[in-house]
Amino acid sequence: MGVTGPIRVVVAKPGLDGHDRGAKVIARALRDAGMEVIYTGLHQTPEQIVDTAIQEDADAIGLSILSGAHNTLFVKVLELLKDRDAEDIKVFGGGIIPEGDIAPLKEKGVAEIFTPGATTASIVDWVNANVRVAA
Repeated sequence: MGVTGPIRVVVAKPGLDGHDRGAKVIARALRDAGMEVIYTGLHQTPEQIVDTAIQEDADAIGLSILSGAHNTLFVKVLELLKDRDAEDIKVFGGGIIPEGDIAPLKEKGVAEIFTPGATTASIVDWVNANVRVAA
């Protein structure tokens, strides 16, 4: 729809989780693949993440959650995007997310979940294939 330039992705670490190596690896892989990446750093609230995504005109938000709070934090980000009329920003994520939680998160609007062992190439390929795709 006339959108040009590289895909813009906000990579964020919501909540109290203090482990960010994986998020940094993903941020770098996306950047090396030609995307513009905004890494928000540790301990971001869902409100901060959504504000950043809107301010940065992001196409997607990638959440990294290892704390076990994925059911709460993913849903809160989705709710805030809806409240801000920004549901066109795709939300994907990864971390320690039990298999049984993946389908319910997708039903609520999370576009994709990557679990431990996912390759950076598979994540880059997914973003390229699924972000900015015409509805």
